[in-house]
Amino acid sequence: MKKFRFSVLLLAAGFAGFAVGNAQPKNILREGLSGRWTDDDRTVKYVTPSRILWHTPNVSGTERLLKPGSSQVTADRMECCLLDSRNGETASLLLDFGKELHGGIRIASAIRDSKKPLRVRIRLGESVSEAMSDTQTSTATNDHAMRDFTLEVPWLGVVETGNSGFRFARIDLSEPDCVLPLAAVTAAFKFRDIPYLGSFVCNDPRLNRIWETGAYTVHLNMQDYVWDGIKRDRLVWLGDLHPELMTVNTVFGDAPVLRATLDFGRDHTPLPGWMNGMCSYSLWWIISHRDLYLYRGDLSYLAEQRDYLHALTDQILADIRGNREMLSGQRFLDWPTSENPEIIHTGLQALTRMALDAGSQIGAWLGDRALSAKCEKASGKLAGHVPNHGGVKQAAALLALSGLENAQAMSREVIAADGARRFSTFYGYYMLEAMAAAGDYERAMEIISDYWGAMLDLSATSFWEDLNYEDALKASRIDKFVPEGGFDLHARSGAYCYEGFRGSFCHGWAAGPTPWLSKHILGIAPVEPGCRTVRISPHLGKLDWAKGTFPTPFGIIEAEHRKGEDGKIRSRISVPKGIRIVWDEEVRKQDRSVSYR
Repeated sequence: MKKFRFSVLLLAAGFAGFAVGNAQPKNILREGLSGRWTDDDRTVKYVTPSRILWHTPNVSGTERLLKPGSSQVTADRMECCLLDSRNGETASLLLDFGKELHGGIRIASAIRDSKKPLRVRIRLGESVSEAMSDTQTSTATNDHAMRDFTLEVPWLGVVETGNSGFRFARIDLSEPDCVLPLAAVTAAFKFRDIPYLGSFVCNDPRLNRIWETGAYTVHLNMQDYVWDGIKRDRLVWLGDLHPELMTVNTVFGDAPVLRATLDFGRDHTPLPGWMNGMCSYSLWWIISHRDLYLYRGDLSYLAEQRDYLHALTDQILADIRGNREMLSGQRFLDWPTSENPEIIHTGLQALTRMALDAGSQIGAWLGDRALSAKCEKASGKLAGHVPNHGGVKQAAALLALSGLENAQAMSREVIAADGARRFSTFYGYYMLEAMAAAGDYERAMEIISDYWGAMLDLSATSFWEDLNYEDALKASRIDKFVPEGGFDLHARSGAYCYEGFRGSFCHGWAAGPTPWLSKHILGIAPVEPGCRTVRISPHLGKLDWAKGTFPTPFGIIEAEHRKGEDGKIRSRISVPKGIRIVWDEEVRKQDRSVSYR
């Protein structure tokens, strides 16, 4: 009998490829899953709470939850945080994980007398107020991701659930007359574990934090695709993508998820449709491809867009009447301008010209004279009609960037006229770009510090979907309970799709200062596709120094600029071989050196 069993085992081993002389490794994990396996290069790390912000009197041992370590439970009586509902009251506590995260919650429940699973209610929040809110009685929602839900916690086990954006988590023991021993509660943080290749540091710590926060905001949103938000708006929005794309180019360099996102928009928008239903978002798709190629230089990928780009361009040209855009589809720039048709026309006139200029560049790079010619001709026609900006910063910024209006006039008269007031998180990037085109770098840095810095002052760790600057000046911090008489910005600010708690506190479109500071203050910008030629043009303003790194297909550029007592800037640049450096005329007059490696 033993011989028979040995023969069968040997025969099985032979069929499996393990016979002597034919040893082959097997991927047992994938066996039987052919055609059903999806690779995911994201990582999950477990984060311990940094603070217990609040708990009811019938909760004890909360310090246990602040101890880092394993969530492995044991059959012994462990040191636990106890939620006790035997007095007839709900047992609750509020955790702060210290930073905005994407993912869910893992709860480890220790041994207890009853083996019955116990129900708990979880409320995730991007602010203290949101975590303490109710979807039935406030503007808080479960749209796009569950942030208010009930689940069962096992006896002597671990449960992991949730898929949202949050910093705070409230846990309520919903079960009456019982005790729930919590061995651990951690955040299951899901993200792409990729290096930050780009960097920016200067002698102003506030600007440094703003650069880092913008980078982190976009990093959190690099999930299945590049999303706009991790709580709400876990979607691919092709207009919102452009500031995110510029941030990815500046911080992470090559990122396949970026190309996948652009392709998603194309493949899910058969013509004559408009991406996301909005004509402007198809325009941004063209501009995004121009900028991606300028930074990364992947000609084969750009060539894949040729047929779609030709057809989309023809669709745009069909909606130009004389020298005016009359684009069909939903006419939209951003939410603050969405109720003003005249301003939307102004913005679309400028944005159409910007997209056609981008199309002309793409055509030249592809050697496609027909594409370049028709884009250039149509752009020239649009120059004959300059609509009124109406004192609206979004419109003024696009008019300046498209060349339809003088950038200096737009910056002086409209964009910088009242500082951070009437700025917006999405189009704020283009307002800053227009100010740079006007040479108004110093004032732009002041606005960055005021507007984006206002979020940091309210304890933001990622940048928000919306910020009314006037509201920010009177608001309470989001990491504390709002005092009596205080202004709860998350509950009471916002409009349109981001009213109250529905508003996202991690929105990629708000990351504009990150690429802007690298491009205009550190002064590194590609001139030729793939960074074959890079311009160095630092503008320190009142800063004493700035230094940082910039990713290119050839490797990392390192730059440092210091202002001497004579006011002149000394620049030291280290560049990978294969990159040509050009200097602005002003920089040529100053002390500078380049080393190649």
